[in-house]
Amino acid sequence: MLRIIVKTANGKCKVVPDTCASSLWRAKEKVKAFADIGADYISVFSPFFVLPQPNGVIKFYEEVADASPVPILLHNSQDRTGINMEPATTAFLAKHKNIVGIKDGNKALDHLAKVVYLTKDDDFEVFTGKDTTAYPLICFGGAGSFSVTGNVVPWVMKEMIELALSGVSERAKQMHYQYYDLFEALRWETNPMAAKMALKLMGLPAGPLRMPLMPLSEEKTKKLKVILEKRGLLK
Repeated sequence: MLRIIVKTANGKCKVVPDTCASSLWRAKEKVKAFADIGADYISVFSPFFVLPQPNGVIKFYEEVADASPVPILLHNSQDRTGINMEPATTAFLAKHKNIVGIKDGNKALDHLAKVVYLTKDDDFEVFTGKDTTAYPLICFGGAGSFSVTGNVVPWVMKEMIELALSGVSERAKQMHYQYYDLFEALRWETNPMAAKMALKLMGLPAGPLRMPLMPLSEEKTKKLKVILEKRGLLK
C-alpha cells in the first residue's frame, strides 16, 4: 500500500505512514522499511498494551529516532495505546534533532495548548489527530490535522486548514462550524467504520473492514446519511 501511495503522490505531497509497534525492534524495523520505500516522514505510535512510564516512552522514541533514516513524528493516542504522553514528555523529545512533530490525539484543548507552548521555540510542529480540534489548534499555534474527514471530503479539509494557516480565520471558523457534525460523525463507533460507510454511501470504493471491526450500525448509518445529504454529498 505504501509503495502505491508514494508512486501516486510523486512528490506532490508529503507521505507520512504510521508505525504501530509495541516492541522497540519492530518499530525500528518498520521505520527503516518505510524510509526505503520513500516515506518523507514517519509517524511513530507510542508503545501500546505494555503501559510504559514516561522515562520508558522517552527512551523508546530516542532509540527509534536515532535509527530512522528520515525524521519522525510522535503519535499520542491514549484510546488506542493505553497511555497519554504528557506535554512535558513531548517537550523533552522535541529537542531531539530527528523528532520534528507530533500527531496528538488528545482532544483536550488545554493539553494541546500546553504542547504548543512548551515546544514553541523548537523546530517542531503540533498536529491534532481529531478534526474537531483542527481549527482551534491552528488558532493557538498548531500546524493542522492528520485528518479522518480528509478521506471523505479532502477539499473541505484542505481549504479549511489552508485558510486558517494563512490567517483567514473567519472563513475557516465558518467551515469548522459548517462541517463540525460531519467531523464528529466520522468517528462514530470505531474509526474507520463511519468513514468507510460514508464513502460507500457516496458511491466511492472504500473496500471492506477487516475483522473484528464490523460495519457501522444501521442506526448510525441512517444519521450519517442525513448529514451527507445536507451537504449534497450523495449522488
